[in-house]
Amino acid sequence: MIYTLTINPSVDYIVQVEHFQLGKLNRTKSEAKFPGGKGINVSRVLKQLDIPSKALGFVGGFTGTYIKQFLENENILTGFIRVKEDTRINIKLKTGQETEINANGPSISEGDFNALKKQIKQLKTNDILVLAGSIPGSLPKTTYVELVEICKANGTPFVVDAEGELLKKVLPYQPFLIKPNHYELGQIFKTNISIPEEVIPYGKKLIEMGAQNVIVSLADKGAVFISEDFTCLAKVPKGEVKNSVGAGDSMVAGFLAAFEKTKNKETAFRYSVASGSATAFSLELCTKEKVEELFHQVELIKIL
Repeated sequence: MIYTLTINPSVDYIVQVEHFQLGKLNRTKSEAKFPGGKGINVSRVLKQLDIPSKALGFVGGFTGTYIKQFLENENILTGFIRVKEDTRINIKLKTGQETEINANGPSISEGDFNALKKQIKQLKTNDILVLAGSIPGSLPKTTYVELVEICKANGTPFVVDAEGELLKKVLPYQPFLIKPNHYELGQIFKTNISIPEEVIPYGKKLIEMGAQNVIVSLADKGAVFISEDFTCLAKVPKGEVKNSVGAGDSMVAGFLAAFEKTKNKETAFRYSVASGSATAFSLELCTKEKVEELFHQVELIKIL
């Protein structure tokens, strides 16, 4: 089973206002709400790609109930731990200039965190844990390290999609896959990266630091895959970008889904790029039909 962990999920409330005026009454042209969080996105895309998963994390209040019911209505298994305070609501205001207002989220107690660690201790060697997104301020900065230490002791492969120090600190535990974007990769090594060729030396350093497989996304400039076995560049399919939210999460899900079926990293990388592109070209997360339509348009250039 693939388990996805979203420590600080949200209800994303998306509102479109044609002519937003600060200090005035504004009426929405359209509105929608979805469960938000990188791990949740991975579970939802895996479901589209016919791979079961179980979503873990902390939820509370009526917003937490909404997230749990939404996922269960999509036939996604959940194992959320309930906390006392409400799950946060993040506002995405689509107007002349898109604006986001993200809430802090509920406080997570030591008891809540211990309950999560108990869940992770149950995972086996044939499971995979996906740790994705940020850590709320109520938890220690060592949260991911504590969790991957458990995975390492259990022999459970794990994937990390996080930024900066969160990512660097888990590398010695040999994550199966990490997926920084080019900006996040540049942050780690205090440099600017703008083209795929600049990714390669730094991606190889991540392998030396412990990662088993690395995918670095560069939006419309493509993506790079690096492992001990080979390095590969991908040119993304052409299309109209409608939505960047969830594209990186879709890449993680696409890779895991294809690798689960084929055990072939090259195929998994191609499927990963197709999945990210399919989400970018859609208003919501990708569908299997859209991913398979784009799969053969992904051009790979292998570098030995």
